[in-house]
Amino acid sequence: MSDLPLAGTLVAVGFQGWTPALREEFEQNASNGRVGRRLLSESARVRVWSIRLAPGERVTAHRHVLDYFWTAHTAGRSRQHTYDGTTRIVDYTPGETRHYTFGPGRYLLHDLENIGTTSLEFTTVEFKDGANPPLDL
Repeated sequence: MSDLPLAGTLVAVGFQGWTPALREEFEQNASNGRVGRRLLSESARVRVWSIRLAPGERVTAHRHVLDYFWTAHTAGRSRQHTYDGTTRIVDYTPGETRHYTFGPGRYLLHDLENIGTTSLEFTTVEFKDGANPPLDL
């Protein structure tokens, strides 16, 4: 994962602070391709997702295998746990965008929790013509 442009500040490693239930969730969702709350559109080339999280809400662990980008529509703060046992705190600004590319067999498995005081809103666009086949939804 060292080559992925992960957002935020690293606040824990080695599964520090992870509950047994969270570790179980990551195991159960290791192939969860639902990378957003709502699938807005899908074509032969892309999937477009919407994520809206009120303060305290979270998106369960999910797996990215497709090249993608996300854009934040609102300012806010999240906590993200990542499959390698790291935890990050991320602050967002409206319009902030991050791009990710995955080689064959590469992936990112993480969750997303709104720990701020405002709603978080994102659009995520996945490209289905990359090095890995799309996961079933």
